[in-house]
Amino acid sequence: MVQKYPVVWLQCATCTGCSVSALNSVSPTIKNLLVDEVIPGKTLNLRYHATLMAGAGDGAIEAMERTAQEDNGGFVLIVEGAVPTAQGGIFGVLGERKGKPITMATWVDSLARAAGAVIALGTCAAFGGIVAGKPNPSGCVGVSHFFKMRSITTPLVNVPGCPPHPDWLVGTVASVMLQGLPGPKELDEFLRPRAFFDKTVHERCPRRAYFDEGKFARKFGEPGCLNELGCKGPVSHADCPLRLWNHGVNWCIGSGGLCLGCVEPGFPDLVSPMYEKMSETLVPTVGQGKRSE
Repeated sequence: MVQKYPVVWLQCATCTGCSVSALNSVSPTIKNLLVDEVIPGKTLNLRYHATLMAGAGDGAIEAMERTAQEDNGGFVLIVEGAVPTAQGGIFGVLGERKGKPITMATWVDSLARAAGAVIALGTCAAFGGIVAGKPNPSGCVGVSHFFKMRSITTPLVNVPGCPPHPDWLVGTVASVMLQGLPGPKELDEFLRPRAFFDKTVHERCPRRAYFDEGKFARKFGEPGCLNELGCKGPVSHADCPLRLWNHGVNWCIGSGGLCLGCVEPGFPDLVSPMYEKMSETLVPTVGQGKRSE
């Protein structure tokens, strides 16, 4: 008998890029993830996803509510996007009840309390991200901050990234299905799985040798470490240099760009301006060095 894990995927203040990234999962494919047995004898059962599901309107909302009632404590809630909280949360609504809009904050509150576990997918959901950038008139916050505001104690795992690598989601879900909820030692201080977010990009960057030799690029396209052009690799914790993107084709620095620190709390405000060297007070481990000749 196949054990099914109900999943409610709630999209809040998001560009839907996290869903698009997850849909690009190659091994397993998104079909394998949602239809087949992710691991022998266990499969996901996606009950609600506004972008993917064929249903709409009251029927779709009822399916989400029914999952919370019938599978109370036994379903996984995936939240994509930050939670608008200003002015009662009216800046983000989803569906109606008795002719009145239901705020995203209301949904996250009720569904999170009923869920067995919550995965905050993407930096907006994990930490607020772009939609919570200054001046943030909608009062958007990450799920972890929202939980503190509402005293919600449901286990939470943050899978940040703008967008997150599909492997990070697949690996996290498979780990939960195989071993149960991650223990404290398996998550870092920001509730990110250490399996993916333990070391900095800088530690495993193929340009690291340039940094150690004190050779820094003056402009894009030159050899050398990209630190003086604004690379945020020294403060960004992710395995992008090893995992790569687009089925192992390339990644930000490999294609000539910078690491923008998109997996970190405070992105984008804390790591801005994007194309300026970080201050030494922000990254005390990054030393001075000569530019590449």
